[in-house]
Amino acid sequence: MSPAMVKDIIDDVQCGVLYIPGVMTPTEILSAYAAGAKIVKVYPVSALGGAQYISAVKKPFRHISMVASQGITIDSIGPYIAQGADSVVLSDAIFNKEAMHQKDFNKIFQLARIAAMCGKEAVEKMDLCSRET
Repeated sequence: MSPAMVKDIIDDVQCGVLYIPGVMTPTEILSAYAAGAKIVKVYPVSALGGAQYISAVKKPFRHISMVASQGITIDSIGPYIAQGADSVVLSDAIFNKEAMHQKDFNKIFQLARIAAMCGKEAVEKMDLCSRET
């Protein structure tokens, strides 16, 4: 996973290796997909408008899997998934700076556990909604 698309990496990726390039604009999304990316990382998503931006770029590109990355909080997992993100990056939310500084691995574990539960609930809600329509 990278913050930008590196064409040389896509060209050199071996079978079974997943490379997730970072993209920001619709043109970058389409270019990365056309170059062979199976999934793209929309970055920096919070600076671009957050879950609303995901919703906007997902509409013309429903066939492209997207990971929302940057500035995502645990409580915003649901809205990102609901707006079309296939997954989210939660590094700052889980690896809380204070907990890391204090080496409070229990806190980090708890944050990861809560995030996993929120993600599971968001995906299950989307599955339920898609069955009803």
